[in-house]
Amino acid sequence: MAELVYPPVIGLARTMFKALDLRIDMRGTEHIPRQGGAVLVSNHIGYLDFVFCGLTARPAKRLVRFMAKESVFRHKVSGPLMRAMKHIPVDRAQGEQAYANALKALRSGEIIGVFPEATISPSFTLKNFKSGAARMAQEAGVPLLPMALWGTQRIWTKGRPRDMGRNHIPITIRVGEPLAADPDDPAANVTQRVKVRVQELLEAAQRAYPVRPRGPEDTWWVPAHLGGTAPAPAQVRSRDDG
Repeated sequence: MAELVYPPVIGLARTMFKALDLRIDMRGTEHIPRQGGAVLVSNHIGYLDFVFCGLTARPAKRLVRFMAKESVFRHKVSGPLMRAMKHIPVDRAQGEQAYANALKALRSGEIIGVFPEATISPSFTLKNFKSGAARMAQEAGVPLLPMALWGTQRIWTKGRPRDMGRNHIPITIRVGEPLAADPDDPAANVTQRVKVRVQELLEAAQRAYPVRPRGPEDTWWVPAHLGGTAPAPAQVRSRDDG
């Protein structure tokens, strides 16, 4: 079936990124398979992460179907677009249907995009990974594609105003080699391996990032362990538990 909506949406996104003069440094796209199913696994630091993740598949002429919370599909603007692009709604109270839909797509040769932290990490460090991505890859017999984003939090993230000005914000993206998801391994072990790889890619992206905060008021987007003022993971957990 022809893709009537997804390619134009990608074109619009690329035009917007050009208008914003984003400096996108994207490496490792050769690891995206040109055919066959795969589960793309990324960290999650901003609301536009799915767009940047999707860009990594374009050199291979692939489209990524993302698993996203069901409320996005109820929105009068985003809902029709998400459905037309064949993304997969996730109702957290009834996740079995989303899992089954993702599995069917993987077996038909699609790339499924997953943020295994489930929500944006306010600390900009990795939260615990849920095991769904690993279990899907194991059951469908497809590889996991680890990747990491850095800089997307500066455009639009939880608790901060959007920055849609022409501020030349760099975006660094790193895609790693596919990881086999051995069905005989416990899903927890596979999940831990992919998390370690995403962490390595994240650190590589952070090292390659070409700018530093402009001053004390601009340190909010840097994790505490790197000298910034983003809340430390322990602070985030305490706030969520309170």
